[in-house]
Amino acid sequence: MYNIPMVKLSYFNEVTSIQTNKIACSRQAFEHLASLYEVGQLAHIERFFILLLNRNNKVLGAHMVSMGGVGGTVVDPKIIFQAALLANASGIILCHNHPSGNLTPSQPDIDITKKVKEAGKFLDILVSDHLILSPEGKYFSFADEGMM
Repeated sequence: MYNIPMVKLSYFNEVTSIQTNKIACSRQAFEHLASLYEVGQLAHIERFFILLLNRNNKVLGAHMVSMGGVGGTVVDPKIIFQAALLANASGIILCHNHPSGNLTPSQPDIDITKKVKEAGKFLDILVSDHLILSPEGKYFSFADEGMM
């Protein structure tokens, strides 16, 4: 006889779908995601967040995937999809900040976007955008630039 631990999954959302906002464009995603950073954080170190969406593009919640240094942060797709699956999300939007203010995506930014998007296809979780935020209140949208 084997003693095997049971894994229990739970999801509890305190906000009803009537109370959540629908994301229809990158500007709306930017406004939601920028609000996750405390004053001064955008210029300090890189943080990577995901916005979790239902089938109607309504916000289920957000999750900080990683926090790094001035020049980068490690992004593990397993952590991204762990949060998305636990929230029963149908879609996600990726987001991180560039403390330097440079909104040009780096090659690692482009690579992780492709990698996560491909993994999302397998799990039927749409990765609709990846935003890069600057301390100056500006953003770059992969979707708006045709890079998704």
